[in-house]
Amino acid sequence: MGRLEGYSTIITGGASGMGRSTAELWLEEGANVVVADLNEQNGNDLVDEMNSKGFQGRIKFVRTDVSCEADIVRVVEAATVAYGKLDVMFNNAGIDGAFGPITEIEADHWDQTFAVTAKGVFLGIKHAARVMKKQEWGGSIINTGSLGSQTAGGGPLVYSSAKAAVLRLTQSAAFELGKWRIRVNAILPGIIYTPLMHRGKPERADVVSRSVQPLPFRGEGKHIAHAALFLASNESEFVSGEYLRVDGGLFAVGPLSHTPMVSPSSKRAGMNFGLTGMEGTMRELVPEQVPTRDD
Repeated sequence: MGRLEGYSTIITGGASGMGRSTAELWLEEGANVVVADLNEQNGNDLVDEMNSKGFQGRIKFVRTDVSCEADIVRVVEAATVAYGKLDVMFNNAGIDGAFGPITEIEADHWDQTFAVTAKGVFLGIKHAARVMKKQEWGGSIINTGSLGSQTAGGGPLVYSSAKAAVLRLTQSAAFELGKWRIRVNAILPGIIYTPLMHRGKPERADVVSRSVQPLPFRGEGKHIAHAALFLASNESEFVSGEYLRVDGGLFAVGPLSHTPMVSPSSKRAGMNFGLTGMEGTMRELVPEQVPTRDD
């Protein structure tokens, strides 16, 4: 019997990358999975593939914009109607979002980044908790954070700020919801080899694992999936308000500002919507003259 046998679960951003790896593992562990994602093609392809592997009736796809409350309500209803309950909500969806120097970031891009990466988590917690409060066993809520939430240089400025909000939201929600046996935790991935990360250049992940990261192999979606499995299952029944780094020891090295792959760029600015299927924007910047310490 799997560790999530009969569980009803939702994974936002579940059609690709870390979310997809988690959906595959949780199905193998006996869970019923509702995949919530904005990318319909990826979502339908995943359902077809999992059905062909014998998981018919245990995986559903619901097109979801996590920044839209009505969409979150709909996906939570889909899980509860199909499986009669909601045991686990994995708020995994996020985008790289706004990038570039702070003086060049568009306010609208800031809002769009926070709408998906922070507000989306808030809405997921809100509506999962409404269901879980009615269940005597409560439930588990898992949020995807980032190393960028803990140190400068771990990601683009706006993205890191949104992920920092996710951490505080995780702890505050754990405090509020604990009395209903609802656990709220976060996973902080390091450099994980996914399509969103490598964008067709697999060598990007290998640069980090060879040069900075203590463990000499690249992070994979399965590493996040197994961490999420622990936090979803009863094995972590006394764990709440915590965040688990899954980064190959990268954070232990120290400041990440000079780590290959994540150093902020001052050459371009724009908006990256990741694997949502939405078209991003980018503009080249005129190089600024940076003063020396003696200036």
